[in-house]
Amino acid sequence: MQKPVQWGVLGAAKFARQYMAPAIHAANGACLAGLATSSAAKAEPFQAFCPDLTVYDSYEALLADPQIEAVYIPLPNHLHVEWSLKALEAGKHVLCEKPMTMTANEFSPLIQKRDETGLLAAEAYMIVHHPQWQFVRKLIADGAIGKLVHVTGAFSFDNRADTGNIRNRAETGGGGLRDIGVYVIGSARFVTGQEPTKVQSAIRWEDGIDTFTEIRAQFPDFTYSSYVSIRMHPHQEMVFHGEGGVIRLTAPFNARVFGEARVELHRPGLEVQVTRFPGDDHYKLQVEAFCRSVRDGVEYPCPLEFSRGTQQMIDLVLDRAVSL
Repeated sequence: MQKPVQWGVLGAAKFARQYMAPAIHAANGACLAGLATSSAAKAEPFQAFCPDLTVYDSYEALLADPQIEAVYIPLPNHLHVEWSLKALEAGKHVLCEKPMTMTANEFSPLIQKRDETGLLAAEAYMIVHHPQWQFVRKLIADGAIGKLVHVTGAFSFDNRADTGNIRNRAETGGGGLRDIGVYVIGSARFVTGQEPTKVQSAIRWEDGIDTFTEIRAQFPDFTYSSYVSIRMHPHQEMVFHGEGGVIRLTAPFNARVFGEARVELHRPGLEVQVTRFPGDDHYKLQVEAFCRSVRDGVEYPCPLEFSRGTQQMIDLVLDRAVSL
């Protein structure tokens, strides 16, 4: 039996504590071995579910430990490239939270370092590992709704009261588009395999961050519209509308947290077929896919090149936006 991949986490972020560290701990082929934080209090919740966890007092100390093979990076957005490169230089495989970069150009040194080292480096874009998205991609490819005509997406939540949150701070790469725009954009690209040929957008700004962004785009074979906001009631949905039917995802991005993942297939005659995915944990599935790539050389479903494509569209949205 193969030895589980030994994982370390850089920083005791809330998201790591609630989702990714438990996923690493639970994943087949993985072992949550280390956490880098100078705060004993912040380490305690991690040690509660993983008592054997080694706590390092600095990121550098964790990266220097030869026992750690892979690192998960949940740091603020503006630190992702710096610490991903440091981890690769230290000989560690890297799974970094999205957005992995602030601009598409910043993927170039990451891809170069990945290729130089032969290590796996990827953005933690977990939804592509969820079976609902693999199911939808196959439905589209198999012509379940005929010719795809239009795609719509929405993702919103309201964090205006959390003034200290990094998403509400321009200096840490905050704003809704980088935080959740990757989902409405990347999911459409993942399902269709297409890239936009034209992008238009409008943004409402607040203290240097985008709090509402509306996107319209033309892809080679379909049109696209979406919005994201961090100042609206929680909502998420993706709809793929074809000449012969409609596919709707009710919890496309936070399955189980937002609600049960369901894929509705609307067919002629008002027929609706519903496929449910009640128990799948895309964070755990992401870690398991990563470990298979590390141990067995299996192709990773979400390479840096895919993530760069999503960031390229985000760059266009920011560059071409009119202010609301």
